[in-house]
Amino acid sequence: MQVETDRSLLIAFVSNNGWSVYNFRLDVIRSLLQAGHRILVLCPEDAFVDKLRKEGCQYQPLHFDNRSISPLADIQFYREAKKYYRQYRPNLVFHFVAKPNIYGTMAATAAGIPSIAVVTGLGYAFSQKNILYYMVKQLYRKALKGAREVWFLNNEDAGFFTRNGITDIKKTRVLPGEGIDTEWFSPLSKSDGGDDDFCFLMASRLLKSKGIGVFADACRLLRKKGYKFRSVLIGSVEAHHPDSISMEELARWEKEGLLRYEGFMDDVRPWLSESDCFVFPSTYNEGVPRSLLEAASMELPIVTSDSRGCHDVVKHLENGLLSKPGDPFDLALKMEELLLMTPSVRMRMGKKGRELVKAQFDISIIIAHYKQAVAGIEGHQ
Repeated sequence: MQVETDRSLLIAFVSNNGWSVYNFRLDVIRSLLQAGHRILVLCPEDAFVDKLRKEGCQYQPLHFDNRSISPLADIQFYREAKKYYRQYRPNLVFHFVAKPNIYGTMAATAAGIPSIAVVTGLGYAFSQKNILYYMVKQLYRKALKGAREVWFLNNEDAGFFTRNGITDIKKTRVLPGEGIDTEWFSPLSKSDGGDDDFCFLMASRLLKSKGIGVFADACRLLRKKGYKFRSVLIGSVEAHHPDSISMEELARWEKEGLLRYEGFMDDVRPWLSESDCFVFPSTYNEGVPRSLLEAASMELPIVTSDSRGCHDVVKHLENGLLSKPGDPFDLALKMEELLLMTPSVRMRMGKKGRELVKAQFDISIIIAHYKQAVAGIEGHQ
């Protein structure tokens, strides 16, 4: 319940959809509402906007496509954002993902509104040095001059931005991911009467760079060795993303018996609780993958890539195993190693993972960063 105070501020959250605001930042929003502040969410409308309204948020539709490369659409987004910033006069704006970080920050600067850019991962634009890479880098460099602070989810992303002169280290803050409610993601017992076969689970957006093809190939290698196990994939289809996995590819892998795709799940906890190992062989420019935090918090041992963001959550031989990015042979080797471990060793790994997440990635740590940023604005009112 929101408590009105004389020091109430209007804090805006700007992202590419309501789903990400609700799933990744709801605990932060609730904490700010409880502190007496007002929350304004600006994003394209989706099914989660009503849920945010019910939490007590104001909502303003902001139309843009984070994957579009149309300059006219980007100019329109900038103008629309600037119009709303001048209309609502938020005391502080948090921008998330590339286009809000770039054009939203420019708009906030033009409107005289303090803003913080949250770089949740370098993503697709920085995956290869092409025209898009250099264009986005230059746009970030221009936009972030006007940001009050620039937040990152791992040191490697922060280092990349500062080394390349995209932002000043004085503005930089590195958060331990976006946090997770470790009480919600607590270990659950396996249901009785389930399939006793060892189960590998992967939960991810259906993008090639998330390593889904590598997972399928690793499963193929293990099946050729005669191992019996289940391999399950859950996650959302990214139909119009340039890096998307096609439904034809999924159907082909399923027909080969390499994996079973179960679709998108609002609640992944039942799937995590019924699995023996979480696999995430991403080559994507991750921030700190939420899926790894969820799996580790629920005491699942993990096999993931030895790459940025991923090795922040998984410590090799402690709470999981790290594999060479993009290498199905090494992934199969690590999956085989996990599969052959005794249940007691895997259980110890799982417990180590939960300890690490509670100590370093609990949502209370992230809330403290947001409250500190808001307190800095309060001090200037």
